[in-house]
Amino acid sequence: MDRARFRQWRGGRPFVGGLLLVLGGAEILVTMKAPLPVILHVGMQGLAGYLLPTLMLILGLLVLFSPAQRIFYSITGVLLSLGSWMTSNLGGFIVGLALGVTGSCLTFGWLPDQEPRVSRRERKRKEQQTPAEVA
Repeated sequence: MDRARFRQWRGGRPFVGGLLLVLGGAEILVTMKAPLPVILHVGMQGLAGYLLPTLMLILGLLVLFSPAQRIFYSITGVLLSLGSWMTSNLGGFIVGLALGVTGSCLTFGWLPDQEPRVSRRERKRKEQQTPAEVA
């Protein structure tokens, strides 16, 4: 029962995009805690190095829990992800940057009024039915 509720909740929002944006922000924050020899670039903007990934993480959560404003969140998310290139260890060693940009793009392209996807199992079952069974 809980699994069905989660699938229904997940289907009504850009779940994968928001999750990738959260993971990108979290990954960049984790790389900021790397040992000093591993850190490539913290720069003069030490605060911005922590602020941008934190905002990415918050935007990802907002996408998941308030999908009505997804366009604004996704545009802001991609700008923050690209800004992390300069402020946060090359965007979390490029991994966090890639996750953030990909998640933002998936969120931007999500359409809420699409027909729900039909699983392969259900499509195969419908193809195997005879025309008499369908009618």
